[in-house]
Amino acid sequence: MYRKWSKPNIKIPIGLIITICVFPAVLIGLFYALRGVVSFMDWTAEHISAPIRGFMGMVSSVYPFSVMEILLTTAGVWLIYYMVRTVMVTVRRRGKMKIMGKRMLLPVVAALYAYCLFCWTWNCGYHATGFAIKNGFEGGGISVEDLASVTKFFADNANNLAPLMERDENGRYIGDRSSMFAASVGIYENIASEFPNLEGRVYAPKPMLYSWLMSRTGYTGIYFAPTGESNINTRTPAFLMPATVSHELAHQLGVFAEDEASFVGIAACTSSGDSIFEYSGYVSGLMYLMNALFTVDDKAWSEINYTICPEIRTDWQYNYDYWQSQKKVETGIEFIDRVLTSVTQTVSDAVDTVYDGYLKSQNQELGIKSYGACVDLLVEYYIKRIT
Repeated sequence: MYRKWSKPNIKIPIGLIITICVFPAVLIGLFYALRGVVSFMDWTAEHISAPIRGFMGMVSSVYPFSVMEILLTTAGVWLIYYMVRTVMVTVRRRGKMKIMGKRMLLPVVAALYAYCLFCWTWNCGYHATGFAIKNGFEGGGISVEDLASVTKFFADNANNLAPLMERDENGRYIGDRSSMFAASVGIYENIASEFPNLEGRVYAPKPMLYSWLMSRTGYTGIYFAPTGESNINTRTPAFLMPATVSHELAHQLGVFAEDEASFVGIAACTSSGDSIFEYSGYVSGLMYLMNALFTVDDKAWSEINYTICPEIRTDWQYNYDYWQSQKKVETGIEFIDRVLTSVTQTVSDAVDTVYDGYLKSQNQELGIKSYGACVDLLVEYYIKRIT
């Protein structure tokens, strides 16, 4: 004789359900109501965001893989399964709209909780006092002469370091990524003595399983606040990777704005005492500075460009060729290549548009252009060292 088992009939009070559903929406609304109060955002960034991100960074550092990728992959697979299951259940039963509404409530509430967490652990930093203001940077623009001087300074240092880098048979830099990641945890020790708010523990970056996807969409790394991880695209040219790592570690230390994280990352590299990070910092900064100088003084740009050594030119050319190759798909079948290339470009443009809109919605007026907007900070900081 067999006993038939059935699911227990557990009734959850409607009030509790409403509370669970409404709670994240209330916190998100509270964040948007208070994000204009800088003093409160400063307090939030220091007493809510930093402790949570630091704790999660410590927990996730135990694992050699990206916890972010595991979570996002799991969420994506679950969402696809859940939506398919929802369609199947809805088709089979009566009261389709009611059933659909009930089932859609779960992913909507889950998304609200995720965005709520993101608001209070990361978005708050975009509305808090920035690194430049905290550390007395004057802002207000730079002179063309100072820009040219700092650009030459970066070119000279990059030229001196370039021949010391390990290179392949094609002359391209081939640094070991594993040792680079391991060394990165101490890269902020020197710069922190000058900027005390950069003191703190950082955790080694994680190589991304989805590096190929990052390359297709044009990104080199991502800091994920809910897990406290700096995730790095390991397929990109190695000579810029130390600067990318330093940029993402700057986010770990509470530098939220992209232009400030780029500046801090470069400054950390060039002051690190590690020739590999120094070279990457100087070459990365030189790319920003040369682009800016070209738009205001092409003669000064030409004079500096003439001095760039062959090793740097080789690295730059490889970087250009790599990113160009990511814009198209080559399978050998013309029709498929055209379709996949078009899809790749569409996806890349869509990602840029969404991310640009997100940054602008969080008080970052330049959007994705802010990645290259660190030139003013570089010139103001380094001109004092030159003079």
